[in-house]
Amino acid sequence: MNKLETRLLRPFVLVLAVLSLSSCYMPIRFDAEIELSRRGYYQFFFDGYLAKVSLYDGLRKREISRDEELEQAKNIETDFRRDKSTREIKYLKKGHFKVSWQRKGDLTKTKTVTFVRRNEQMLSLSYNSKSGRVNVAGRSIKRDTKRQLTKLGLGTRGEIRFITDTDVISHNATSVKKLPKRGPRFRMYTWKIKNIFDRTPSLITSLR
Repeated sequence: MNKLETRLLRPFVLVLAVLSLSSCYMPIRFDAEIELSRRGYYQFFFDGYLAKVSLYDGLRKREISRDEELEQAKNIETDFRRDKSTREIKYLKKGHFKVSWQRKGDLTKTKTVTFVRRNEQMLSLSYNSKSGRVNVAGRSIKRDTKRQLTKLGLGTRGEIRFITDTDVISHNATSVKKLPKRGPRFRMYTWKIKNIFDRTPSLITSLR
């Protein structure tokens, strides 16, 4: 492939990258927390605002009528309510929704917990029974795609906290704080997300 072909192909690749996210939800402003004990019991909540990228972009381009907007919003609300962990789902405007979601249980049995769902993962908690390791991960988005989302007018800001008394192996948290009132082993790992270009949250810990 010559340089001219590469230059012509690049915008097409960027469009495909955005289209691949168009059916997904994007966190706009949020507060999320995961607590995990050495026994594997977890609590996981998300409270904030999400944008349905395809709905937002269609409204921005004036390709979606008011009736279509309300119908899509209703379908999205219905879809969220199928998940018993959804405490609140409310459509606001311009493809944005207010969402409150909470789940708890035994990770050694569940293995994987994902918000929103596996094919639209924003934040996940997964357990490998062979290694005993637990992985906390945010969604990874390519930088070019982030630029395109920014051009669409979408950004993200929020905070993620991971509280645990397990042995953390690696992490890229913004800060780590001891929680002596909870116990000598407890620590809180915090990611303060200021914009879409901030680091993708990642942490590995062990239940063994």
